[in-house]
Amino acid sequence: MPAPGTSTKSDERRRTIMAAAVECFAQKGFYGTTTHEIADWVGISQPYLYRLYPNKEALFAAVVDHVSVVMTETLVAHSPASGGAGPAPEAALDAARGAYAALVADRNILRFLMHANCAAGEPLVAQAVRRCYAKQVDTVRQLLGDDDAVRRWFGAGMLDNVATVLGLADIDEPWAHVLTAR
Repeated sequence: MPAPGTSTKSDERRRTIMAAAVECFAQKGFYGTTTHEIADWVGISQPYLYRLYPNKEALFAAVVDHVSVVMTETLVAHSPASGGAGPAPEAALDAARGAYAALVADRNILRFLMHANCAAGEPLVAQAVRRCYAKQVDTVRQLLGDDDAVRRWFGAGMLDNVATVLGLADIDEPWAHVLTAR
């Protein structure tokens, strides 16, 4: 059911805008992407885009929030079923890693997240990125159980992000083997 004051058509349009914005921002980042490009991608006018989002910063922040929801849903959907005591830490970690790997197999999500960190100098973007990290920390803590595991998860994830974006799995060099644990 649509949110009050919206329609199914406008909800669908927003989903389409989110998908296009992830694509566009993943390629050129916050500073290199224009709202005109996003509107063209979706097939709407730029004024209509501004009717939905007052400026590029608000749009980008909304996309960060959208990606945060996608990340959370992916991690939770792939977590082992808990039977009261919760899954074994190794099983939870393996499930979380598998979920994250599936998520960032779409390189646009990964590139978008990297660009989001770089655009955190913009106040609305910084707030959205902090909300995203807060949500992900809460989610990972629920899955893995303790703060040390959360820090290890994020540390390993940051390294995996760099290895993925740089395509290090395809580089047969000793330094690339070290960073990809091969």
